[in-house]
Amino acid sequence: MKEVVAASLAFLFVASPLRAQPIADFYAGKSINLSIGYSAGGGYDLYARLLARHLGRNIPGKPNIVPQNMPGAGSLKVATYINAVAPRDGTAIATFARGMPIYPLLFAPEFDGAKLGYVGSITSDTSVCITWNNSKIKTWDDLMTKPSVFGGEGKGSDPDMFATLLREEFKANLKLVSGYPGTADITLAMERGEVDGLCGISLSTIRAAHGDWLAQKKINVVVQAATKPDPAIPGTPFMPDLAKTPAQKQIIALAVAPQAMARPFVTPPDVPPDRLKALQEAFDKTMKDPEFLADAQKSKLDVNPMSGPEIAALVRELYKTPQDVVQATARVLGAK
Repeated sequence: MKEVVAASLAFLFVASPLRAQPIADFYAGKSINLSIGYSAGGGYDLYARLLARHLGRNIPGKPNIVPQNMPGAGSLKVATYINAVAPRDGTAIATFARGMPIYPLLFAPEFDGAKLGYVGSITSDTSVCITWNNSKIKTWDDLMTKPSVFGGEGKGSDPDMFATLLREEFKANLKLVSGYPGTADITLAMERGEVDGLCGISLSTIRAAHGDWLAQKKINVVVQAATKPDPAIPGTPFMPDLAKTPAQKQIIALAVAPQAMARPFVTPPDVPPDRLKALQEAFDKTMKDPEFLADAQKSKLDVNPMSGPEIAALVRELYKTPQDVVQATARVLGAK
């Protein structure tokens, strides 16, 4: 009997490393493509390239992470790619608009956001509507009463969703010009005077890529949208507080809920569970990695991570939103 127990224990000690070994064996010598749904220079691009510099060494087998920009339709192009085209073996990751996981709820059921694999998000965020300092739109009241032109990226992106919400739900005198590849392109148009401003740019992007804008008052922050007011911009109108009816509150709550996941990193559906778990664990480890944190601080990028399982749970809850609220939100956004 002692011999049987000893043999069983020996098998367990040998088997455990063997069960973990296939992950390292699979990733050794491989590359993971990280598809970025926006053009270079914007917040999604900055965060994705930060992660790409550090994630690989925390994945068993230490694969290379290869970032590649795939802009188009407010990141719907990369969402479609990661759902339908990308390999499902754990060698493909993407990042896209935080509202993209609920795109199928509001616009078209091209994919199921609840079936994606969620790796994590480096930070939660606050989206703001901004205008350039010489714009006639300087305050919330100006936005409501004076004609303006705002830049957008495509249906389902934050700039389009929040600008449309302001126009349809709050009756802002606003025209949306969509089709820009990313916020970096819209901000350039804003500086040139081609548009008054944009909605849906992250406060973290402004701090990282345009640190002088707030300090030197180059922009007007007209309104903020998030799950809670950001203490960094006290006194800025908070979109959920501006809702006047229960129906408005429900619509805005659904629209701003994805702010909690900021810039999600995802895999295609049906990635083997052990590989998805390895990516999630590597992401969590990276968020505590001293080299990563030093790089983030140097790049002036906020780190306030949300784990992959936490994002997955949030998305599942959003998919349980009552249909009348979903339909009302979709109507406001011009979807259904």
